Amino acid sequence: MAVRDPEATKARIFEAAVAEFARHGIAGARIDRIAAEAKANKQLIYAYFGNKAELFTHVLEKRMVDLAAAVPVDPDDIEGWIDRLMDYHADHPELLRLLFWEGLEYGDAELPDETERQNHYTRKVAAVEDGQARGVITDAIPPRDLLFLLTALANWAVVVPQMKRILAGGAETDRDRLRASIKEAARRLVAR
Repeated sequence: MAVRDPEATKARIFEAAVAEFARHGIAGARIDRIAAEAKANKQLIYAYFGNKAELFTHVLEKRMVDLAAAVPVDPDDIEGWIDRLMDYHADHPELLRLLFWEGLEYGDAELPDETERQNHYTRKVAAVEDGQARGVITDAIPPRDLLFLLTALANWAVVVPQMKRILAGGAETDRDRLRASIKEAARRLVAR
């Protein structure tokens, strides 16, 4: 008789959900495919995570927490932070896909976990404000706007790889040049 391991089952469901939502978004994702990929009973998904929208929210929230832990904003080393952020998203492209799907499907509507997400970003904005207070980062751009702009610079190439290839080229030397250009743009954005 097989021994049940609820935590292992939850982990398989989670990883299958990440892949499914990254490929198909909320509306296009199918619980049946998640269950099949996770080798789990469909009812377990509902029992562990709730409905499909709740599962998506859980998946995105966990991935955002992972990012925050792996790549904290460092106002003393914006270039290094941009490098780490770009590397993280190159290694975990599903996070930006999840965010992109969320944007397409929710638009301007309030997110299910909006308060938690605002708290998450409030901590990042505080790091930028600290850099401004210490004179390391310009105070010409409000901290929230600056964080938004820096994040967009670092992430856009992963979100729209076809545009990166068309506009900036697809060779490795092109990627290196684009990364250097993004870091220079970030440097100029934060310069005092």
